[in-house]
Amino acid sequence: MLDRTDRSLIGIWWWTVDRWLLSIVLVLMALGTILVMAASPPVALRIGLPEQHFVWRQLIFLLPALCMMLFFSLISARQIRVISLLGLLAAIGLMIITALIGNEVNGATRWVSVGPFRVQPSEFAKPFFAVICAWLLTLWRDGEDFPGWIWATSLAAILVFILVLQPDIGMTSVIALTWGFQMFLAGMPMLLVLIAIALAPLCLYAAYLFLPHVEARINRFLDGGSMQTSKSIESFSEGGFFGVGPGDGQVKLNLPDAHADFIFSVAAEEYGVLACLFLIGLYGFFLLRGFERSATGTSLFNLLAGAGLIMQFAVQASIHMASSVNLIPAKGMTLPLISYGGSSLVASGITVGIILALTRDTRHMIGADDDV
Repeated sequence: MLDRTDRSLIGIWWWTVDRWLLSIVLVLMALGTILVMAASPPVALRIGLPEQHFVWRQLIFLLPALCMMLFFSLISARQIRVISLLGLLAAIGLMIITALIGNEVNGATRWVSVGPFRVQPSEFAKPFFAVICAWLLTLWRDGEDFPGWIWATSLAAILVFILVLQPDIGMTSVIALTWGFQMFLAGMPMLLVLIAIALAPLCLYAAYLFLPHVEARINRFLDGGSMQTSKSIESFSEGGFFGVGPGDGQVKLNLPDAHADFIFSVAAEEYGVLACLFLIGLYGFFLLRGFERSATGTSLFNLLAGAGLIMQFAVQASIHMASSVNLIPAKGMTLPLISYGGSSLVASGITVGIILALTRDTRHMIGADDDV
């Protein structure tokens, strides 16, 4: 065990990091591995791959995700800002390349091939955008002559434009909500808040009119849902309160994206609704604990960036769960730290690493870096 007098980088980290948040992240990663082991073999066999193909790849992706989480949780806020700026520029460049020459899957162009892997650049743009947006808004509130809110709005507009071209309405919603939430926390006038809320349904209607991919998904939702959604709901009814048992689920055999977009449904069938409520409780506790830690900090940047990232994390989980039970149209969005997917897992590792860094309590640690 590390002593409280240890002033090494790891020693200071151990005594300042929020261990509740860290524990929840590690539990979610472990549960994600278990659920991918349950959900992915039928998917792999159905497309002619070795039975444990996705399991081994998930374990491989888990290592860089853990490394990214630890790395970002160790560094200062200043370093996070610099890395996020470079990372966001790189992600925007890759998103433009993806829109031009990316791989089209189910009517959307969100992935670009890098060797044997497919990368979804927008997953990495998401956390870096929240950090840079918080930085710009902090400069705006701290300096009278810097129009940070204009730069933040322009940056959000660029990302939304590229995402609509792909199209990726789910990620577009997350980016827009992140910008709106951080603007609200930074002091956006209430009139502008109400205008933004009023414009949201109009933007969705415009997407329905002009984007065939969005129109098809909404129409399927209004008609009662797609085959995947029907199978997903069936898994909840089959699982009941306690589930059919690990590995005994049958609905996943005919659920094409059981290991990714509908992994919450696999949890429902094999482990029951109580297990799903436990998962919801973990995400809910992470949300409340993260907000509480962000609100008690002394830095406006830490508050805006930490709260924005926590909101992103919770919104993505909510979209995944809601689409699994047909409350909203299917979005093709992963469950953070649970679903299969290298880009999603590594980006989630970056997200929670930054959250852990920004919610560290260094007030009583002599010799600790105050700019965290």
